[in-house]
Amino acid sequence: MKVVAFERSLQGTGASRRLRNAGKTPAIVYGATAEPQLIELDHNALFHALKKEAFHSSILDLEIAGKSQQVLLRDVQYHPWKQIILHVDFQRVDPSKKIHTKVPLHFLNQETSKAVKQGGAVLTHVMNEVDLVCLPANLPEFIEVDLTNVEVGKSLHVKDLNLPKGVELAPHVEQENPVFLSVTVPAAVVSEEGAAAEGGDAA
Repeated sequence: MKVVAFERSLQGTGASRRLRNAGKTPAIVYGATAEPQLIELDHNALFHALKKEAFHSSILDLEIAGKSQQVLLRDVQYHPWKQIILHVDFQRVDPSKKIHTKVPLHFLNQETSKAVKQGGAVLTHVMNEVDLVCLPANLPEFIEVDLTNVEVGKSLHVKDLNLPKGVELAPHVEQENPVFLSVTVPAAVVSEEGAAAEGGDAA
């Protein structure tokens, strides 16, 4: 995704307020071997871009003064109650160095999974994103999780994820191996099944 930004020289609360009043959002881009750079972006364009999942988890082409650089969105500060973006942080990406970032999980075939259709189970998303490490060129936009054959009573851990080649779990995530999806049967379903079984025995 391409993001167009403009250089800014003034900083401070007053300067930022004037920018926002003019429909701009102050931002900064930092990292790699270059000095941090103060920039500004069109607020409305940024507001709509932030609604797209890929804007948060993909390598972005940030264009400043006609020159492009690859960046990751690292932080967004919102106004406490107004729909206003106060500030944005971008981090430059070195193509030769691995990056550590969060990538969303996309759950497929949830309604048609055996656990739901046959077992009356409820699938609980414990995590909707996962910390990954990879080279920028290998960064996936999302990780797909096929729930077709998930079993009742089973929990899926992050090590069960099918990661693309060149993509690894972040070290602390691999070590902890947390659950990202649990498959449980509600108590009401269990009691109904028990009552039905007892009724069958009585007959």
